[in-house]
Amino acid sequence: MLNGSHALVTGGGTGIGLAIARALADQGAQVTITGRRLDVLEAAGDDLHPLRMDVADEASVVAGFAAAVAARGPVQICVANAGIAEGRALHKTDLAFWRQMMGINLDGAFLTIREALASMREADWGRVIAVSSIAGLKGLKGAPAYTASKHGMLGLIRGLAADYLGKPITFNALCPAYVDTNIVPYNIERIRARTGMDHDAAMQVMVGANPHGRLILPEEVAQAALWLCGPHSGSVNGQAIEIAGGEI
Repeated sequence: MLNGSHALVTGGGTGIGLAIARALADQGAQVTITGRRLDVLEAAGDDLHPLRMDVADEASVVAGFAAAVAARGPVQICVANAGIAEGRALHKTDLAFWRQMMGINLDGAFLTIREALASMREADWGRVIAVSSIAGLKGLKGAPAYTASKHGMLGLIRGLAADYLGKPITFNALCPAYVDTNIVPYNIERIRARTGMDHDAAMQVMVGANPHGRLILPEEVAQAALWLCGPHSGSVNGQAIEIAGGEI
């Protein structure tokens, strides 16, 4: 389905990014995966092409895209997935924490998409997918900075969709709720430290936040990304697609 396409997935070495990268590769795309830890990227699989890139560093993003295009041609599918998730009450949030959250989640998406657009405009076709969060659509208790960064991603996607209406480049966002990735153990420990809960109770905080009562699989998010890249997807544009177990 995607034979001959070049896809680039930021944060592609683990979790949702890796699931999307593998799904795209299974459909015949040449997939560049980026991240800050080359050893993690290289362990992701021989069918993926690792590239060290820090989305919070403009020079790194510019150089990374140049290297990816030189190696595998114009980027036609861009998945802006790299991000961090951490909760902190606003009265405990210093400017350094705020800027780190915005620098990786929002500035990183901006830089990634900006560089991808050079390829897509040249090829006159493209699919841009930002991995936001259910926190991009509603307030996430205890995480105002994270919530703001994910809302900002949706604003970026919607503004770009308006700019490119009628052209063969689409912009959409995926908004998953709690996903079963390697961030789950980290979040469990943070919940335990904050509340004194045991492991099972802390896990239930996340599971219980999903209306269908379980964690979402990364592959479920990946299938939504594949749909947005498939044939007949051109009329889906500027959307925030919830993968949230029935969140309404």
